[in-house]
Amino acid sequence: MSLTINTGTDELLCLIDDRVATITLNRPGKRNALSDSLTPALRRILLELNTCQDVGCIVITGAGSAFCAGGDISGMGAVSGDPRALEPTIQERTRALQHKHDTLTHRLFDHSKPTIAALPGVAAGAGLCIALACDIRIAAASAFVTTAYRNVGFSGDYGGSWLLNQLVGPARTKELFYTARRVQSDEALALGIFNQVVADEDFLTETMNLAKHIAAGPPIALGYMKENINAATGCDLHTSLNMEADRLIRCASTQDHKEAVTAFMAKRAPIFSGR
Repeated sequence: MSLTINTGTDELLCLIDDRVATITLNRPGKRNALSDSLTPALRRILLELNTCQDVGCIVITGAGSAFCAGGDISGMGAVSGDPRALEPTIQERTRALQHKHDTLTHRLFDHSKPTIAALPGVAAGAGLCIALACDIRIAAASAFVTTAYRNVGFSGDYGGSWLLNQLVGPARTKELFYTARRVQSDEALALGIFNQVVADEDFLTETMNLAKHIAAGPPIALGYMKENINAATGCDLHTSLNMEADRLIRCASTQDHKEAVTAFMAKRAPIFSGR
């Protein structure tokens, strides 16, 4: 049975079905560009899903033919209509953006659930960063990505310089930031930006097959896997080994581990409960 979650705005949709929560950025006329309604709703729904026991995997996608075009350029450079309003200082604007980063990019990167970015089309700027903050990226063959920031005179935000660097290294990251060129799906796959590229007509089916397979896995073990791998980007081997030992011993005491062993011996598929 599917469950529709109220996000507070039609610009963001959320449906839970078969332990998969599908979050859809829903501004197709704007190529799902971020807005003052969509982005706060995305932050809230990610926080809500963090502790939802009925969700084993999250898919973030875009309505129509785009994933997310990043910031809405039509709203950039706007000034307050009230001449008496005080302009925020650079420090205040910096702190506000840092808070937005923490509650979107960092929240998504460290989310307790496995996350998949499903790209039916373009991911640009902050939209690309949202995709990069997910654990896995699956894309339609017609999709492409671009850093885009140079085109509007920006240096980058939402973690793109770090997230892209983890996948392709500093030299390629600099090239893609400096040029803002389009990276088509085949090149993005070869670079490791995309995990999987599928034919446009198979995109939805393959995305859900992947998400449901992950969602059917052992939730506790998957959560620890994510912690281990994320931590490994900033620690040495000894620290990583110690962390792995701690998490594996914790897994050994779970009902899911016992169920997996029983299922293996009985030559059947395990049914995990998250306990």
